[in-house]
Amino acid sequence: SLAWAMAQLGWVAGPITLLLFAAITFYTCGLLSDCYRVGDPATGKRNYTYTDAVKSYLGGWHVWFCGFCQYVNMFGTGIGYTITASISAAAINKSNCYHWRGHGTDCSQNTSAYIIGFGVLQALFCQLPNFHQLWWLSIIAAVMSFSYAAIAVGLSLAQTIMDPLGRTTLTGTVVGVDVDATQKVWLTFQALGNVAFAYSYAIILIEIQDTLRSPPPENATMRRATAAGISTTTGFYLLCGCLGYSAFGNAAPGNILTGFGFYEPYWLVDVANACIVVHLVGGFQVFCQPPAPPPSRASSTRSRPTCPSRPGPDSTSP
Repeated sequence: SLAWAMAQLGWVAGPITLLLFAAITFYTCGLLSDCYRVGDPATGKRNYTYTDAVKSYLGGWHVWFCGFCQYVNMFGTGIGYTITASISAAAINKSNCYHWRGHGTDCSQNTSAYIIGFGVLQALFCQLPNFHQLWWLSIIAAVMSFSYAAIAVGLSLAQTIMDPLGRTTLTGTVVGVDVDATQKVWLTFQALGNVAFAYSYAIILIEIQDTLRSPPPENATMRRATAAGISTTTGFYLLCGCLGYSAFGNAAPGNILTGFGFYEPYWLVDVANACIVVHLVGGFQVFCQPPAPPPSRASSTRSRPTCPSRPGPDSTSP
C-alpha cells in the first residue's frame, strides 16, 4: 500500500520518492525502447525479448545474468500478484461478514482456496496459443485498475474531510512513539521496496514493445506511451498515497482496501476488491507470458513471446 509507504516515509520523503522512481523508470524505459532494434530504429534487426537485447548489445555471461535477474523478478511478481488477488478475494467475504455481524466479530478467512482458484484460472489462460486472443482482458484490467484506485482515493478523501484517524508527520512514523529505531530502518527500506514495485513494468517493456506496429518506429511510439502511462499512474500514486496517509496517519494499514481501514460502505469496498482481483488476473498473464509461453509457441522453431498491447505500466493496489 502506498498509503502505508507514505506513513513510513512522511510528507517530505514520501512524495519525493514517488517522483524520483517515476523519473528513473521513465529514463530506463527510454533506454530499453531504443534497444528493441539494433542499428536503425526503423529497419534494424529486432530483439523480441529482453534477453535478445542483452545478447545483441552485451553478449557473453551478461545474457545469463540479466536473464536470470529478469525471470526471478517476474516469478516474484507472479507470486505477489497471486497472494494479493487471494487476499482481495477473501476481503470481499470478510467485508460482508463485518457488515452483517459487526466489526468485533471474528471474520478471518482462509486464502488457500482463493490461491488455488487463481492458479487454476491462470493455467487455463496460459493454454491459449496466442495471448492476443485475450486483448479484451488487458483493456478490462486497465479499467479495473483505474476503478479501484479511484475508489480508494474517494474513500480516503471522505475520511480526511470527516474525521482523520491518525496524525501525520514530516518524517513519517516516530521513533520511540510508533516504532523503535531498528523497526524504523527496516520499515523505511520496505516502504522503498513498495514504491519500486509500483514501477516494475520496465522488466517486460521490450516484450510489450514487440507487439507494436511500425511505422512509426516502435521506440518512438513506446516513448510516448511510457510518458503518458507513467505520468498518469504517478498522479494516481500520489493521490492514493497522500490521501491515504492523510486519512489514517502513521497508523495506515498495509492495504487500505483489504486491511479494513474502511468498513463502510461495504458494497463499495467489495467492488474495489473485485476490481483488484480482475486487474491482477490480466497483470499476471502479462508478467508470466515471457517465462512461461503457451505450449504451441514453446514448441515452435521461432519462439516469440507476445503480450497484450497496453499504453503504460500497471498500477498497484492502493
